[in-house]
Amino acid sequence: MKFSELNLDPSLMSAIQKTGFDDCTPIQAQAMPYILDGKDVAGLAQTGTGKTAAFVLPLMERILRARPAQGEISDEQKEIIEKRAFKDWKPQNFILILVPTRELAEQVQDNILKFSNESGLKGFAIYGGTGYDKQKEALKNGVEFIVATPGRLIDLYKEHLVDLKQVRAIVFDEADRMFDMGFKDDMKYILQRVPRERQFLVFSATLNFDVLNTAYQFGSEPVEINISRDQAKAENVKDQIFHVGNAEKPQHLLSLLKVHNPKQAIIFTNFKLNVEKITKFLVDNDVPAMAISSLLTQAQRNRVIEQFKAENHLNILVATDVAARGLDIKGVDLVINYELPMDSESYVHRIGRTGRAGTTGQAFSLVGEKDIESLSRIEDYLKHKIEVGYLETEQLLQEFKPFPERFEGHYNKTLEGGERGPRQGGGPRSGGPRGERGPRREGGPRREGRDNRGPRGEGRGENRGPREERKGASAPKHTGPRPERKPHDGKRPEHGQKRGEHRQGQGAHKRHEPRKGASAAHRKPAPKQQSVGKKIATFFKKLFS
Repeated sequence: MKFSELNLDPSLMSAIQKTGFDDCTPIQAQAMPYILDGKDVAGLAQTGTGKTAAFVLPLMERILRARPAQGEISDEQKEIIEKRAFKDWKPQNFILILVPTRELAEQVQDNILKFSNESGLKGFAIYGGTGYDKQKEALKNGVEFIVATPGRLIDLYKEHLVDLKQVRAIVFDEADRMFDMGFKDDMKYILQRVPRERQFLVFSATLNFDVLNTAYQFGSEPVEINISRDQAKAENVKDQIFHVGNAEKPQHLLSLLKVHNPKQAIIFTNFKLNVEKITKFLVDNDVPAMAISSLLTQAQRNRVIEQFKAENHLNILVATDVAARGLDIKGVDLVINYELPMDSESYVHRIGRTGRAGTTGQAFSLVGEKDIESLSRIEDYLKHKIEVGYLETEQLLQEFKPFPERFEGHYNKTLEGGERGPRQGGGPRSGGPRGERGPRREGGPRREGRDNRGPRGEGRGENRGPREERKGASAPKHTGPRPERKPHDGKRPEHGQKRGEHRQGQGAHKRHEPRKGASAAHRKPAPKQQSVGKKIATFFKKLFS
């Protein structure tokens, strides 16, 4: 099917033609007619098949058809308007698109900007890790599309900056990933607050039971579209595994990059601290690489992605699964899994970063002793064995700088201005994989004010200084010879005699004397106890005076 056959609004068709799109992809051809008719849709298709345009374009069409018609219109146009337009669309209404990651939010927003050049429709991406001011300003001015991660959207809703009752259509992009990342409760919270009379769309590379069950639970009965029912991964991606020991992975990684010399490559690892070590290893061996993980601030992540997309020598990106979704970079021709992911669907999404939009790509996985169980699960999911690859002896590099054993801090030398990355201890919490935080710097100071906390929330020891001062700043440590003490005679103190009074000399210690030290000055003397009779007399004296 061609876009010209859909009878879209002229301003929308003009934007489509400027992007060079002519033929619809399979998911677009099957999903768009249903969405144009206002039906709920659950679309299942592999990454890189145009899912974003499959829901953005028809939703734009429905908004544009809801605008008052200019001049005379034909009966055919009247029929199209009657069938497609949102009924009683108001200026404060909007489309809500929920996504799991900040990167995907930016990508969807880019698509909205690309297709709305001539129509005047506006959209804005809302996610954590950035300031609220621009987001609040955009909401105040009004937009037709809000692309958001659940956490930040709920924050703005609670501040009464987003009115969820104005939602006319809600889209869950990569919905299964949102469930995997712990957004299930957030999604239900949002669905409970949007009108029941709204269009409901779900798009993803995989659809699990929880996703569809949630759709049915909130009154939706989506038309299910599956263009890849019999294939778990894209046909134009050739994937291989390399059985290597864990200690041999760095050598094979470097050798594969040298042998295949990719135009653009993404290296995936399961651990965010490994991202920096792999990046340093590659850079030390004259292979330009960049790192992206939750340890970077959002501004730094955006800058890394822009540099990776640009045509330059920085063509290798080392990433965690935070980059496995939403990066629509058509030039990626190689993906390497430094470790196999724990779940099978993540494998499909990782290798789906290559072979996009009809191109071919390669995906290699380094399988060590710890990856065997993951390999078994992945092959069961794919319903076939993955081809085993190998490198000839002459292809294996023998001389290279060693792999760093320890995490040495952020190593992104590609960031402009000589930045080395964010503070030690993890990036922002919202928008990314939920709850993912970096480690506390080894040997670093504890959080400020931590020692001032008392039991059960009470303040204790305010203005306490370092440990040495607490022991007694006014009593300097004795450095000279100790005073001579008489040997203990073994006698117990007599009745009425305080312990220590029978000792003679400087060693004697009386309990009633206040302890010397910094805290002695703050100690208040205990109030004298009054007899009961005296208390009663004082009470009557005050009463009748």
